[in-house]
Amino acid sequence: MGNRVRVVHIINSFEHGGAEAMLCNLLLRTDRERFEPHVVSLIDDLRTAGPVRDAGIPLHVVGLKPGIPDPVKFVGLWRHLRRLKPDVVQTWMDHSNLIGGLAARFVRGARVVWGIHHSNHLPGLTKGTTLLTVDACAKLSRGVPSKIICCSEHARNLYAARGFANGKLIVIPNGFNTDLFRPDPDAPASIRAELGIAPDTLLIGLVARYDPFKDHANFVHAAGLLHKEFPHVHFLLCGNKIDPENAELMAQIQSAGVESVCHLLGPRRDVPKIHASLDILASSSVSEAFPLTVGEAMACGTPCVATDVGDSALMIGDTGKIVPASNSPALAVGWAALLRMDASERVRLGTAARRRVRELFDLTSVTRRYEAVYHELAGTVSPADALESPEIVSAVSMN
Repeated sequence: MGNRVRVVHIINSFEHGGAEAMLCNLLLRTDRERFEPHVVSLIDDLRTAGPVRDAGIPLHVVGLKPGIPDPVKFVGLWRHLRRLKPDVVQTWMDHSNLIGGLAARFVRGARVVWGIHHSNHLPGLTKGTTLLTVDACAKLSRGVPSKIICCSEHARNLYAARGFANGKLIVIPNGFNTDLFRPDPDAPASIRAELGIAPDTLLIGLVARYDPFKDHANFVHAAGLLHKEFPHVHFLLCGNKIDPENAELMAQIQSAGVESVCHLLGPRRDVPKIHASLDILASSSVSEAFPLTVGEAMACGTPCVATDVGDSALMIGDTGKIVPASNSPALAVGWAALLRMDASERVRLGTAARRRVRELFDLTSVTRRYEAVYHELAGTVSPADALESPEIVSAVSMN
């Protein structure tokens, strides 16, 4: 192993999601001269794992089934970790924290880091097994992990309130690749040509998989309200299950009376281009920790209107609008406020949004902070060298 720190990352799966994207970004930016990364996926869902494999990072699949305990697979995970002899095991999200954390706890020399990428566990939307998992992790948090990294200040506060060891909770926000997510002057015309609409059509977008937490019904109802005042504005939605086959979503769109101005694009591989084509990016969620889609759109120079959940307000600052969650009239009012601006004023907001991301949430700086934690736990640097970046602390600390 030489002098490199061996870090094993354990994640539930590689479906489309913020934690999965952040892990991929972190792995691709990791200094391979100082770190030797390995990845374990608990579930055989590797749809977004291509970049990890392309980078030559070893990827092991445990083969667990969602919601089904499997002691044999757990022992297999423990044996895999024991063979790797990691210095640090970083787990991502609640189920990985519990399963991966317990397996790593019985591997000699391994220091465990939990990752928190969720915030509100809302009644009726959160699975019972997830609630049990979080409660179990709260009880184990004093003995299993050495550190607990939260992707937002909001998540840190909520998990502390649920009984997690407060002294181990630290905040490292999600980071954004501002070389990939950047303004694209050709994107607006290209996407509008694809949609078959005029080049000067105003376009509001929602980039999110179909999930109760994303509250597409809120977005669609707000679209219906806005349509009465701005009938020529169009709405672009993309993500997993965002297509005409989604009967529930189609019923919402028809009820709101916006079929003629709504475009459902399904999953897209050109998300930076989508973001850069929009006049406004919307986030209509009822629960978030640190929404990637907001930061990505900001990096592309697109102003955002987001619900006041997680650290959305902290991310956006004065470069967009924050509205209450589950309040379609307020969401429509937020959009209308930006639409009434001159185009040059929206461009100014977008420029300020990109500058804010580059200053506070740059992916390289965030990666170095993760690496500093791993170095500290592996004993290869002093704890003083792992102090948080002052620039990011000033943005994410609300204490």
